[in-house]
Amino acid sequence: MQLRPLGRSGFQVSPLAFGGNVFGWTVDEALSFRLLDAWLDAGFNFIDTADVYSSWVPGHSGGESETIIGKWLRQSGKRNRVVLATKLGKPMGEGKKGLSPAYIHEAVDASLRRLQTDRIDLYQSHDDDPETPLSDTAEAFAALIKAGKVRAIGASNFSAPRLAEALDVAEKQGLPRYESLQPLYNLYDRAVFEEALEPLCLARGVSVINFYALAAGFLTGKYRSPADAAKSARGGSTTKKYLNPRGLRILDALDAAARTHGATPGQVAIAWQIARPAVTAPIASATSMKQLEELVAAAALQLSPETIAALDAASAEPAAPAQR
Repeated sequence: MQLRPLGRSGFQVSPLAFGGNVFGWTVDEALSFRLLDAWLDAGFNFIDTADVYSSWVPGHSGGESETIIGKWLRQSGKRNRVVLATKLGKPMGEGKKGLSPAYIHEAVDASLRRLQTDRIDLYQSHDDDPETPLSDTAEAFAALIKAGKVRAIGASNFSAPRLAEALDVAEKQGLPRYESLQPLYNLYDRAVFEEALEPLCLARGVSVINFYALAAGFLTGKYRSPADAAKSARGGSTTKKYLNPRGLRILDALDAAARTHGATPGQVAIAWQIARPAVTAPIASATSMKQLEELVAAAALQLSPETIAALDAASAEPAAPAQR
């Protein structure tokens, strides 16, 4: 497997990252361990999670995914085979959110305890924090890197202007910069990323590790009618957002491409992203060994130029009406 550089961090990562949002939510600890072992055995090395996973589940408070990964790292002894990414900044209880220096130092120690490791390879700002000066955040991250707790930093859910500003602040002050961006991006959700974030990342050498690579399962073809919403825990919101004429047109194009390449629609959707010049490693999750095997095959799938053009055309978003 050909690894890809993660920005200027020095890390080389697999062309697909395993999304840890499912650990402790729709995947129990035992299956999580088997999936993680299989991921590494297939030649992949990139795992992404967040401290807030899975606080949305009744009875959870966040940290469940990191805790499971930490137990696996301790029991498996495979820490040195993994490029481990996590995130901070989303609400973790009263007063525990944002990117203030005090909270960054508190949050990293909590994540390190749950992950049972002495370092986080890629520590990401889960959201922008307009209330904290970018220089303060960058200085706090620099202290973590100097202390050896963090190796590189990344951003998630940043707008293009704010990402550019953060990169400029880091450069001017000689501080560590964001080496990656984690945006929403897939065949359906294209416009926001491609308009301004994609050219910025290409110009500044920032890696893209996009989330919702399969549009919460929609791009697998799993949801084709409102009745399909009951197929998973997130089916209702998925069908509501994506089940429309454009979404169905994308599924038709994926079906055609899947037939051409002897693959599944989901594999084609991921291969389309991996082929994008700005994308380093889409993030996708699996809740079964079968799904993981599909992800492994997707990373090796080479789409023809004709297939990519057909998918581009089917997923193109309608132009905004001219202002008068």
